[in-house]
Amino acid sequence: MNKTPLPNPETLAPRWYLVDAANQRLGRLAAAVATLLRGKHKPDFTPHLDTGDYVIVINAEKVVVTGKKRTQKLYRRHSGRPGGMKVETFAQLQARLPERVVEKAIKGMLPHTRLGRRQFTKLKVYVGPNHPHEAQQPQVYPLNTIPGAKA
Repeated sequence: MNKTPLPNPETLAPRWYLVDAANQRLGRLAAAVATLLRGKHKPDFTPHLDTGDYVIVINAEKVVVTGKKRTQKLYRRHSGRPGGMKVETFAQLQARLPERVVEKAIKGMLPHTRLGRRQFTKLKVYVGPNHPHEAQQPQVYPLNTIPGAKA
């Protein structure tokens, strides 16, 4: 009987990837980034271990949604107090905190467990093209851009 080899923390070498969110659809961007965070692109992927990589997302304010999602997609949060429900549309939240839109989309595609919360900490989202992680020498991860999308 053959044993399945499990990756050790010593053999895992997480990489840093740089993803440009400009002119990207929100869902497709989130799916690609969630795959990188989980490590599903690696041959030694193991569902119960954190084999993922670090991901830096820049230009979060330039992410695109299709259809009427700009006005109809709602983001809800609750303060825990009676009557404490706060509701915002996509456009309002993107104007106020554009990185939150990308973070919530990606977090929803990760496992809702301790492992998923640990993988989510490897995500860094920034407004604009600048980020403080040049020392990690991130590799640019290419995504398809939408032809004719406004910047």
